[in-house]
Amino acid sequence: MDLLAEWYAQFAIDATLPVPTPEQSRAWAEATAAAINRRAFLWIVDDKPVCLVGATGPTPNGIRIGPVYTPQDERRKGYGSACTAAVSQKMLDEGRRFCFLYTDIENPTSNKIYQNIGYRPIVDCDLYVFNASNPA
Repeated sequence: MDLLAEWYAQFAIDATLPVPTPEQSRAWAEATAAAINRRAFLWIVDDKPVCLVGATGPTPNGIRIGPVYTPQDERRKGYGSACTAAVSQKMLDEGRRFCFLYTDIENPTSNKIYQNIGYRPIVDCDLYVFNASNPA
């Protein structure tokens, strides 16, 4: 659980999302590992986890792939691509009609990787974060 929580927090930082508290990271790790049918997948190389890919947010026909996180020292080795492709295929093999994911339009590396494994751009979205403690 500690590794999942740590990687989730680092993913949020890398993706410029609101940084979760340690408690929020731990809650995410526990929910992902248990309540979502164990939909957190680790890519293991030489008995060492090198990448995390989640499959969450199911719809009636599809499922969202994410987060996708590879620690800095394991990047550029193909682990993120391989794990994302494998998890996506597993979801399709389990009966999902499609998989979808969100990626940062400003990140050419992730966009190229996702297109190389079969994903195609469909729509652009904006992310809005509201701070309830400071209403306008």
